[in-house]
Amino acid sequence: MTQLGGRTLERALDALPTNFPGPGGAAGVVKDGVIIEARAWGFANLSTRAQMTQATRLPLCSVSKQFTCGVMLDRIADPSSLDQRVGSLLPAFTGPLPTVAQLCNNQSGLRDHWALTVLDGADAEGVFHPEDASRIMDKMKTGHFKPGMQYSYCNTNFRMIAELLEEATSQPMGALYHTSMFSPAGMETATLTADTSNSVDGVAGYEGSAATGYFTAVNRIYWYGDAGISASLADMLAWECHIDRTRDDADALYQRLAAPQRFADGTPAAYGNGLAHTVIGGRQVTGHGGALRGFRVQRFHAAQERLSVVVMFNHEGSAHDAATNLILAACGLEVPQTPIPAKGWNGTWLEHDSELLLRVEADALGLSAHFAVGPDVLVAEDDRVARSAKMTLTRANEGLWIDRPLDNLRGMALPISGTATQDISGHYTSDETESDLQIINAGGAFFAGFGGFLGQSPMVSMDPVAEDTWIIATRRSMDAPAPGDWTVRFRRGPNGKITGATVGCWLARKIPYRKLA
Repeated sequence: MTQLGGRTLERALDALPTNFPGPGGAAGVVKDGVIIEARAWGFANLSTRAQMTQATRLPLCSVSKQFTCGVMLDRIADPSSLDQRVGSLLPAFTGPLPTVAQLCNNQSGLRDHWALTVLDGADAEGVFHPEDASRIMDKMKTGHFKPGMQYSYCNTNFRMIAELLEEATSQPMGALYHTSMFSPAGMETATLTADTSNSVDGVAGYEGSAATGYFTAVNRIYWYGDAGISASLADMLAWECHIDRTRDDADALYQRLAAPQRFADGTPAAYGNGLAHTVIGGRQVTGHGGALRGFRVQRFHAAQERLSVVVMFNHEGSAHDAATNLILAACGLEVPQTPIPAKGWNGTWLEHDSELLLRVEADALGLSAHFAVGPDVLVAEDDRVARSAKMTLTRANEGLWIDRPLDNLRGMALPISGTATQDISGHYTSDETESDLQIINAGGAFFAGFGGFLGQSPMVSMDPVAEDTWIIATRRSMDAPAPGDWTVRFRRGPNGKITGATVGCWLARKIPYRKLA
């Protein structure tokens, strides 16, 4: 055991199975190009009683995105040469097309196709075929902001990059990953497993919790480019060692992947080429997380400290928090305690540019702001300003000013009021997504069901918020985490009758529906 972090790091590693309980996991730490810790615990499969090992391959999920961008930088001398082919993947698109660089940096403005599967009637445990992503892209007509102006996480971006790479090289992504990424890094067992129903090494992922018990997650989606790689802890630590070996080469792939990016207006961006740029314990860090129902993965790399951590779970514990704890412990820093929430912040507002609800509430986590996919935990600096790593809320006379610099999103959220009326039942259709929405009043309880080329979704509850404003919550979906809350804003004609609605979540905003007679 190296002296890095001393007993603080060792205690943090020892605590992982207890602090993040679940069937199994693996974690490792690399310092100065050397693996100083690598551990595996629990079971890869509870039914077969196969134990988790450092050689057990788990789905990397969205950690795959950096490898997709790495292939592009390795195989395409001038990535902008692919810009002219973007339109071929979006044949119905009417707005300005994103560039390949904007795809890589999640600045395309496209709506996420996994979020759109909800609107297309998907069941969380349904089948998503290889051609289904293309069917969704074929229908896309507009984005939810102009390319280059904001950040919005979008898996579609990386699926498009993979398809463009296969077309340009006449090779499948599996072979491209091996040639450009896995072999040079010594990732001996990493492979592309695009079909999530075919797990490698007999591993199973688990939903549930210690309180409810664990049950096997059923995944039957096909994905690649945005996800799809399976790798072991040993493979991932080899990747981290490779990064360190090539740290002084300005042309090395990771150096190029981690290069700073900007928005079209020149504002620095905190995401690029499949990597998030953040600060942990005062250290500049690059990395990415990954999620599939039943699995969670996170890797971080602190270049200045020549430090990397990897955490992999076959359950839905927070690999992000676990990896953050390891970075802090490796630097000899204590894990911060959850702050006591301030009073007087509870309320609901509407941010009018995104047309999404902002709900602020004090709960067990602290002061939580529900706006993006998951809640942001904020610390109230005083009675006017509350802040987290991603969001600052500032009280103004008319509402709350939202500042999300990582997303390049700034706007005023105004309070909403009034009582939601019960005349919302009916059949709605969207020309944008070519999907339907059925709202039913079932004895005073309202439910919504989506329908499209993927089928008819299960009914989910709708909750009233304010006048003509409701929430539909998606807790399980084909991808993980689920897109969360959908804001539904109803429109009325001159006679006061509902004519349509706008439906949106963080990953797919401002989708218009019209009510059918």
